[in-house]
Amino acid sequence: MKAMILAAGKGERMRPLTLHTPKPLLPVAGVPLIEYHIRALQSAGFTELVINHAWLGAQIEAHLGDGSAFNLHIQYSAEGEPLETGGGIFKALPLLGDQPFVIVNGDIWTDYPFAQLHRPLQGLAHLVLVNNPEHHPTGDFALTTAGQVQEDSDSLLTYSGIAVLHPRLFTQSQAGAFKLAPLLRQAMSAGQVTGEHYLGHWIDVGTPERLQAASVLARGDL
Repeated sequence: MKAMILAAGKGERMRPLTLHTPKPLLPVAGVPLIEYHIRALQSAGFTELVINHAWLGAQIEAHLGDGSAFNLHIQYSAEGEPLETGGGIFKALPLLGDQPFVIVNGDIWTDYPFAQLHRPLQGLAHLVLVNNPEHHPTGDFALTTAGQVQEDSDSLLTYSGIAVLHPRLFTQSQAGAFKLAPLLRQAMSAGQVTGEHYLGHWIDVGTPERLQAASVLARGDL
């Protein structure tokens, strides 16, 4: 199974930190944020990695190279302008192949054990959900006792930015910028999305304050 790290965002809420440094390279406890994902994926048995980028993307390629320093192989999907999550994944599909693949948002910090995603995909997508953080109290999706993900419920969890997707999810898509969520909701309505509730460490590193919080957690794990 291949994995893709989504790293094309501009990180505007992180300014001025991201004026000259792409958000995936911002340090968390002295280590670039994206390296936590790369090392965790490699430890979990992933050897083929795709990274998309746009804002200051050349710095990401220069820092990570072909991945040999991390004992895996990295390919890059460069975007002239951000294509949003759905469009970015769609553009990278030729690099990802025709089998299910893992996606990881490049702007989260987590200790999620990626090895447990090495299992057959039931449907078109499998989402990792987490407890709602203070900055997103309403959540995104619901998880049933049968492990299905639904949109409508009185009790919603937050999408972590970690998922397994099947390329067939994008069958009706066209090149350009578009969001991933509408595709997921359409698949949910057809009963094609499973999920799990992860209770470990997870932070959406979207602000300098949360970057600092991630550093505190990471130091505890180093």
